[in-house]
Amino acid sequence: MEQSGEQSGQQLGGSQEALRDYQRVRRALAFLAETRFEQPPLAEVAAQAGLSEAHFQRLFKRWAGLSPKEFLQALTLDHARALLRDSATILDTAHEVGLSGPGRLHDLFVAHEAMSPGEFKAGGEGLEIAFGFHPSPFGEALVMATPRGLAGLAFCDDESGRGAILADMRRRWPRAGYLEQPQATAPLAARIFDPALWRPEAPLRLVLIGSDFEISVWQTLLRLPLGGATSYGAVAAHLGKPKAARAVGAAVGRNPLSFVVPCHRVLGKGGAITGYHWGLTRKRAMLGWEAGLAKRG
Repeated sequence: MEQSGEQSGQQLGGSQEALRDYQRVRRALAFLAETRFEQPPLAEVAAQAGLSEAHFQRLFKRWAGLSPKEFLQALTLDHARALLRDSATILDTAHEVGLSGPGRLHDLFVAHEAMSPGEFKAGGEGLEIAFGFHPSPFGEALVMATPRGLAGLAFCDDESGRGAILADMRRRWPRAGYLEQPQATAPLAARIFDPALWRPEAPLRLVLIGSDFEISVWQTLLRLPLGGATSYGAVAAHLGKPKAARAVGAAVGRNPLSFVVPCHRVLGKGGAITGYHWGLTRKRAMLGWEAGLAKRG
């Protein structure tokens, strides 16, 4: 038990460091997004973080696994278009090999179950949800869990945003009971953001709470591999509803499990990085961070 506690402390310590890194580079990420087609020099980007070139280069590489230049390349339009060209094949292949059920649904190795339509329509009545705020590579994370598994994941930039983010998530299940228990959600936070813990023999259990259509969209997103991307239209076509791209977009926007159900991998027309509930800077950060993981893998 003591060894497990020590390991957990090390993981949380690493998450704290990742959170500090993200807070330092967030301004630089926003600047890169605004000026990516101008290919700004390193000195100009580092200035946005208030750091020297050398210090910023080391910090960014530690956080993303990529240099600022490589990160910028991962977010270019040409790269996004290349990802989209493969999206239909990725989705169809995943379905054909049987990844539509519990098992290795994507790089996080998750297993999931959906709540019944009746439970969803009841607004979560009778459901007990524990929650806690934890550091992550993308800002502070709100982790929400039921006895059956992870039910919610959302983000804010600092402690001042905690009330708004919690209220936003509670509106999804207004009749559920909520109890702040960070000690219960801390192990889940460690599992989610530490790639070393993404193991097929111990899948992260998810509880999907939504309408039947929303759940079908979220299950489709779970089949996207690390470094992959898709479009609203491709998801709609995969579900056999090619005219439902707008409805798919709405379901993506209501995804309660940000990052784990990878709605950040859904791109707009022509590969544009658009439409993310927790902010476009964070969406770009997730895509670049995953590009670094995919490169190492």
